[in-house]
Amino acid sequence: MTYIETDERPWGRYFVLQDEPTYKVKRIEVEPGQRLSYQYHFKRSEAWTVVLGEAVVTLNGIEHIVQQGETILIPLEAKHRIENKSNKLLVFIEVQTGTYFGEDDIVRVEDDYNRT
Repeated sequence: MTYIETDERPWGRYFVLQDEPTYKVKRIEVEPGQRLSYQYHFKRSEAWTVVLGEAVVTLNGIEHIVQQGETILIPLEAKHRIENKSNKLLVFIEVQTGTYFGEDDIVRVEDDYNRT
């Protein structure tokens, strides 16, 4: 399969499946024991659907278990993080909606990898 964009991150990798003016779709893989930064966005909201594994999602300080086939909504400016506490790969589909989808709209509150 050909992807619009791919990138390796300390926690895993992502693949951009669709990039349109009003939405962006990514396939995101989180390695066992890894988690993304605790972050928020000013210009987009997100919907995460777990397609493989089980996720621990922190949303505004509250942890939620999201099972395969379930979706959680991340509102605009909500602080959020996803974590893979299992020993198997976690895969989820992220649908971003809003006015801008650049990586520079990530405000990191906390990051295991010391990124700013």
